[in-house]
Amino acid sequence: MKRLLMSRMRLLINNGFYGLLLMHMIYSLDEGCPTAATDGRKIIFNPKFLDSLSDGELDFIMMHEILHVVLQHCFRGRGLDSERYNIACDIVINSNILLSNNMDRKTITLKKYGELMHIAPDGKEGYEYTAEQVYNMLPPIPERKDKPCAIKGSVEGPGPTEEERGGEDADYGEDSVKGSVLGHAKKRRAKKEDTPAVIDDHTRWGMEEEDDTIRDVWVKRFEDACEAISVRDPSNQRGLLPLFAKRMFKKLKKTQTDWRTVLNDFIQEEISDYSFAPPDRRFGDSPFFLPDFNDKDDLVEDILFMIDTSGSMSDDMITAAYLEVKGAIDQFDGKLKGWLGFFDAAIIEPKPFSSYEEFKIIKAAGGGGTNFQIIFEYIHKFMKDKPPASVIILTDGFAPYPKEKLAMGIPVLWLLNNEDVTPPWGKVARISV
Repeated sequence: MKRLLMSRMRLLINNGFYGLLLMHMIYSLDEGCPTAATDGRKIIFNPKFLDSLSDGELDFIMMHEILHVVLQHCFRGRGLDSERYNIACDIVINSNILLSNNMDRKTITLKKYGELMHIAPDGKEGYEYTAEQVYNMLPPIPERKDKPCAIKGSVEGPGPTEEERGGEDADYGEDSVKGSVLGHAKKRRAKKEDTPAVIDDHTRWGMEEEDDTIRDVWVKRFEDACEAISVRDPSNQRGLLPLFAKRMFKKLKKTQTDWRTVLNDFIQEEISDYSFAPPDRRFGDSPFFLPDFNDKDDLVEDILFMIDTSGSMSDDMITAAYLEVKGAIDQFDGKLKGWLGFFDAAIIEPKPFSSYEEFKIIKAAGGGGTNFQIIFEYIHKFMKDKPPASVIILTDGFAPYPKEKLAMGIPVLWLLNNEDVTPPWGKVARISV
């Protein structure tokens, strides 16, 4: 345990972004873990595996595990082939760590495993892609009939043979490129090694019942770490924000929609033009308090945001939708009030919010089919006494559209994340994911 804490201290000094994030983790030793693992809350080490690592190798494993959490690999990938997804995640992570260490390949090399995978199948560095993008480049991996493939976390078995992977011409990148999937498979077979392609155990991913809550907590922790690192002396090159974190942080901060333009028709002016707080300073010597003229503030109220959480909406799409609602609140300096709800084939009851603090505690739910009609049925049934001033539906748009009369004259904006769909009625705006 002292070694783990010393590793965290070294990373705080040398790679501050990783070190700050590691402060949130619980550390555990478990002989049932083949090597190292994380479940989103803990970083777990097999004691013998830990003993086999040098200090530099331990620092790499610590960075590797925390990146699985920060990039939310532990909470993504549902419905994907686990073996391909595990390989894709490690390619992206190892490449990002390599980039954080000035492309010094020794920093992603372990004595027993050699230089770890970091090259995407197209020959480019994995840090240029998301795990899902690398996953889509990888060809399917046939199931093993004899024993589990090592990339599931087992240290038994060298993984699929060359023939199972598609032969010499399988599209895993050039043979000569170190750090490629095919290169690692050939090297292990040539040495008759039973070491896995993935050096940590991914089988603990998705086992927590509160995965969605953990995900939201880590978004906040990521933002806090970015804010903390960004105020450091830029002349100090150690511990500054990694490239992937800069991209993610910029995405979190910037909305794609000019919500002041979009919601211009629904802007209301504050009723009072005059106020005694503060009184008019021009008459400071007067024995009377006189009201001062105040600039009118824009106030947007009663906006119903509905986010599509059906199965066709990926995590990135839902995150982008969330950020758009947050962006609307930010653009109106918090003076935006309304409701946030979710829908798939059923409605998740919209919750009211009048500030960012109230908005951020509203959690997403869903995952089934898509039904737009239920939004308007809900409004007619439960919001008839106080209908929304506008309905904004954030979706991929892939579902049958209800008749316009169901909107009961309420303006509707479809905010779509693609160029493939155009609703038959209502206003349309688009964002990219």
